[in-house]
Amino acid sequence: MPKIVNHEERREEVVAAARRIILRDGIEAATTRAIAKEAGYSNGVLTHYFADKDEILLSALEASHRRIADRLREKLSGLTGLAALRELLLDNVPLDGERAGETGLEVGFWGRSLTSPALLEVQRREAAELRYVVTSLLRSAAEAGEIRTDEDPEDVAERLLALVDGLSVHRLLYPANVTADRLERLLLREIDRLRDG
Repeated sequence: MPKIVNHEERREEVVAAARRIILRDGIEAATTRAIAKEAGYSNGVLTHYFADKDEILLSALEASHRRIADRLREKLSGLTGLAALRELLLDNVPLDGERAGETGLEVGFWGRSLTSPALLEVQRREAAELRYVVTSLLRSAAEAGEIRTDEDPEDVAERLLALVDGLSVHRLLYPANVTADRLERLLLREIDRLRDG
């Protein structure tokens, strides 16, 4: 009797293998050969589930974003305005091993996205979603009187997200200079500035 193969499960195994390689060795190490070996399959098996390496990498990026979104939904449950904004921003910086891995994965994709239209489209779409949420939380906080600013909420959101990205990269590159405590303090200070006007 032929073995019944769960195709979705096998795809997920390949994506998980790609993610592990990227987190452990960097995006350049995620060759189809390395991914197949990590997943315990032959190179040929990958072609049954993915058109090419970029599709595997794209799936790994989307899987990472889904994991983050799931975690955020749980963390933000019941929170609004400034409290939700604070949690959202703190969750998007590498304050622990899990988030450092996610940040490293994300940063690894940035350069590749500039030469891959499919990856770039995912990066832009998901960044726009995050920007929308941050802007909405800023508007909510302003309406509730939690923050005072004459700035356009979209400008504030862009500044906060640029700060998150910059501090995240600095934390990964210069951990002795940008400790987790210092990163958190700098980010919270920016949020306090909004509250204090």
